[in-house]
Amino acid sequence: MDNTNQKKALINGEIALFLRGLIIGKVLTLMVIGGLLWWLLKPNLLSRNSVDSSSNQSLKSVSNTATASNFQTITDVPTASFNYGGSTAWASIRQLVDSQIQSDRPELKLRYVDPVNASPGSSSGIRMLLDGKLDFAQSSRPLTDEEQAMAKARGFTLEQHQVGMDAIAVVVNPSLKVSGLTVDQLHQIYLGRITNWNQVGGPNLPITPLSQRPEDADTVIFSTNSDLKGQALGSNVQYVYSATEAVRQLSKIPGSVYYASARSVVFQCSVKALPLGSTSGQLIPPYREPMVSPEQCPRQRNQLNTQAVKNGSYPIIANLFVIIKQNKGQEQQIGNAYTNLLLTDQGQRAIEQAGFVGVR
Repeated sequence: MDNTNQKKALINGEIALFLRGLIIGKVLTLMVIGGLLWWLLKPNLLSRNSVDSSSNQSLKSVSNTATASNFQTITDVPTASFNYGGSTAWASIRQLVDSQIQSDRPELKLRYVDPVNASPGSSSGIRMLLDGKLDFAQSSRPLTDEEQAMAKARGFTLEQHQVGMDAIAVVVNPSLKVSGLTVDQLHQIYLGRITNWNQVGGPNLPITPLSQRPEDADTVIFSTNSDLKGQALGSNVQYVYSATEAVRQLSKIPGSVYYASARSVVFQCSVKALPLGSTSGQLIPPYREPMVSPEQCPRQRNQLNTQAVKNGSYPIIANLFVIIKQNKGQEQQIGNAYTNLLLTDQGQRAIEQAGFVGVR
């Protein structure tokens, strides 16, 4: 009996040892398999972590963009109604950007005011600001020494703050066969020294230059530091009230020419914008190529050559300025607030949507 029990105990012990070894073996096998699997999947895990990291970074970037400066972030915006005016080139900004500002900042009321006895433009707007008829002005050209002197004589100063860029485009009748003009040729045309298109490679056709009167000019073709500054325009120049009137005249007079804000005239169907250059071998169009023909318009319209404005290759640039009266009063406060609104990320995007180039 004892021998039988001893045999059973021995057998049970051997079975227990066998099962223990089997379990340990399985555990070791699982550990080895798990290690192999981890080693094989490690590159994918690292890759996934990299993707997750990039995804998080992308989300952060979107978040940063979403929280960029906008009209709501500007402080010291006065609660009142203000008069402003000036450059006709700013018309699309007044329609698009200013309407957005007043929608987001309803406490601010902006009222555009036209001049009474002059054509609308940068010059007339600055003059109205000097006379106390506007609280700030919009200009497509820099302040002149004369305007600064007038302000000083009245007990204050004027400051100009750039918020955007435009190009000065030269437009003609679509039928005119001229490849382009140099800046010097353009100057000579308006000084009355070049009077026929055959002098600049065109047909035998008298040139009829159109322009706003210098005292009401919206834009200028003679740089403020040019030797030609202040020279009288030629006796053959015909004066127009606005760009709208000039465009009408261009369609009637085959040899006519006009210069204005590119945003005002480049997209027009009834005129043709000429490439300009410092030399005849470097003519740059103010529109994006290829040019949209009159037959394609208005289904398609020419757009501003923003790249040439940004990189400075286009020869005549018009900077957009807010003109502010420095008198430590409410006019200065609203001028500063309006400038700051336009310089926000939201304001700069809106300026570009209006057809101009931002400065930030």
